[in-house]
Amino acid sequence: MPENEPTRTEYLTIPELCERWELTPGKVHRLIEDHHLAAVRIENVLHVPAEFVADHEPLSSLRGTLLALLDAGYSNDEAVAWLLGENEELGERPVAALRAGRKSAVRRATQALAF
Repeated sequence: MPENEPTRTEYLTIPELCERWELTPGKVHRLIEDHHLAAVRIENVLHVPAEFVADHEPLSSLRGTLLALLDAGYSNDEAVAWLLGENEELGERPVAALRAGRKSAVRRATQALAF
């Protein structure tokens, strides 16, 4: 599990997402490769934080934020940890702000992260 990650996070496995979205594993892996979703390995199994998932698709504002974090030099695991961790500037977890429709505030917070 990535460092600084809250333990309250619920995760979905690839088979669970396939069942939920009626997609093949290859299509779910493609969503991860194309940064529409992010996954972390827990006990050598890929898991997607449930908060990254809308009803029948990835959270729409996630991709741009993931790309901004990756462009800032974050690894995939670091990006997931940042999204799930508390953020002083936002006053909440970035993923919670994305889910509440505050994409612009989250993207502003990512701009200060480039190194």
